[in-house]
Order: sequence, then structure tokens, then C-alpha cells
Amino acid sequence: MRNRWARWIAVILLWSALGVLFALPGLSSRNWSHVLLGSLAQWWAWGLVTPLIFRIDARLPFKENQLGMRILAHLLASLPLTFLYFYVAVVVSVFLGLGKWSALAHPLPLLNPFGLLWSWVVYWVIFGVIQTFRYYEHYRASELRLERMERNFSQARLNALRMQLDPHFLFNALNTISSQVESDPKLARTMIEHLGDLLRLSLEARDKQEIPLAEELAFLEHYVAIQKIRFAENLRIEIQVTPEVKFALVPCLIVQPLVENAIRHGMSRRASGGTVTVTAGRDANQVEIRVADDGVGLPPGWNLETSSGMGLSVTRERIASLHPDGTSRFSVRPRTGGGTEVEISLPLRFAEERANGPAR
Repeated sequence: MRNRWARWIAVILLWSALGVLFALPGLSSRNWSHVLLGSLAQWWAWGLVTPLIFRIDARLPFKENQLGMRILAHLLASLPLTFLYFYVAVVVSVFLGLGKWSALAHPLPLLNPFGLLWSWVVYWVIFGVIQTFRYYEHYRASELRLERMERNFSQARLNALRMQLDPHFLFNALNTISSQVESDPKLARTMIEHLGDLLRLSLEARDKQEIPLAEELAFLEHYVAIQKIRFAENLRIEIQVTPEVKFALVPCLIVQPLVENAIRHGMSRRASGGTVTVTAGRDANQVEIRVADDGVGLPPGWNLETSSGMGLSVTRERIASLHPDGTSRFSVRPRTGGGTEVEISLPLRFAEERANGPAR
């Protein structure tokens, strides 16, 4: 209701401004008030007729690209509507004290050729404004549809990437559990409990592409617990997260596949096992996440672009899809002293800042 009143006030002010503008040349005369009221009567009359022009244009059975047919229809409508304008102008003039009601019965003196031509020109100016508004609305609606389609496509693509990753992790976890069922049923049962928690957390976040880093680490803890049972003292996991990024938004299920990759390709090939270190901190307006291991390292000639590993490729693609503006970074390189290091750099944002831009 408030918006409707605001629109009406804006329309009245617009037609009033036109009336004052066209009255300016005569405001220096003695009867300036008569000139001003006469000009306001004319433009207020157009303000009353214009909604009817809008209504007629909206009811025409023509599409946006049939402008010629629309112009032809308005050619037929412009003459009677222009005559109607003169009657409305007389009524407004009477209310402003500039005329008499008898003029409605004898309007011919008002219909001089110059006045008719000028009013007809005003009609077509209004028609041009209507078409401009129509095409703007059509363009805006098309733009919004395109944005919605792109957003839906991007969402579907990210969900498809997650569907690739979740079964991959599940199968690996089940294989780990199956290896302990006969040798140590109690440990296997504990691992199943952790897996149940993992699945619960995964389901809770299934509609989220980004979650706070603390939730991601809670998911990671259950995965690490399963792997520690499997590798015992041969696997050491160190997690170091600074408090200021603990609740920063990160892609859901982004750290776990990197830790899994480090264990499978870096630790499991060594009898002595090793250490996987996960660190997260702030660098300016970015959150920097690193997953490093002291394992066997990258094979000779390894390249991220040609790597067939699902965990790294899916993780890289998800990050690129969530941040297509180049504000993120994903790199894999040999670790100084041996092993492999994966680094992720993301814009530092928090849940309440999604609509307000990056953190300062």
C-alpha cells in the first residue's frame, strides 16, 4: 500500500512538473497564475488519460516484435483519445476555476488545428514512453530469466560434483571398515559409528554449497577417527586453525578429500606411516587452507591438469565453480622436506556477510 501511494505521488509530481515547465515562458506576465493553472490543467488532464492509453496498449494482442501492428492500432485509437483529452482538460479547468461546465456541450471552439496537432504529438510521445517502458520490462524479465537459468545450472553442476565425491568417499570408508570386521569387530563397530556420524553430517549439509569451517572440521574429525583406528600409531593428524577463520565459509566437503588423498597416496604406501597437517589462517581478505603430508611425494612428471585423481580434480572444479571471478586459488606442489602440500585460498566471508560483501 505504501509503495502504491508513493507511485501515485511520483506520477502527480511528474505531470505537475511538466505543467510548471511549459508555463515558465508566461510566468512573467501579470496573469501568471492563470497561465500556470491553465498549463497544469492541460498536463493533469494528460495524467488522467495516460492510464487509459496504457490499458489499451496492454490489451493489444500483439507481441513485442510486432511494433508495426501496435503502431497501426494506436493510429486508430489516438484520434478518439485525443478528443477525450480535450473533454478531460475542460473538466480539470472547471475545477481550477478557469472555465464553465457549458464548454462541455460546445467543445468545438477548443478544438483548433494547432491544439489538435500538439495534443496528437503528445499522445505519440506518451506512446513512445510506453514502448520504451515495455521493452525495458521485457529485457529485464529476459535478463532475470537468464540469471536464474545460469544460477540453476551452476547449482546443478555443483551438486553433480558433490555426487561424484560423496560415493567415492563412502566406498573408501566401507573398504576400510571391512578390513577390520574379522580381525577386530569392536574397532569395526566404532568405525561404523563414526561413519554414521559422517553420513548424518553429510545429509544435513546436502543443500549447502558452503558451510562454516568449524562444521567442515567436525566432519573431518569423524573421518580422521576412522583412519586412525585403521593405521593406529602410523598415522598422525595435526589440525591448526586460527580463531578468526574458524567460522569462515568454505565449500562443503572440501578438506576431507584432501586429507583422504594425502593418506591414500602419501601415507599408505609407507610402512612407517607419517603425518598429515591441516592449517587454516587469514591472509588479508583471504582464508588460506593447507593440507600437507610428509609422505612419498608426487610422482615424477605429475601435473594437476592431467591428474586422474578424483578427489583433487573435483575439489579444484568445485572451487572454480563457486568463485568464477578469480578470487580463489587451488594449487598442489611438492612439500619442502618431502611429501606434498595442497593450498586453497578463498575469499574470507562469514554467513552474515553473504549479502554484504567480503570481510574487512
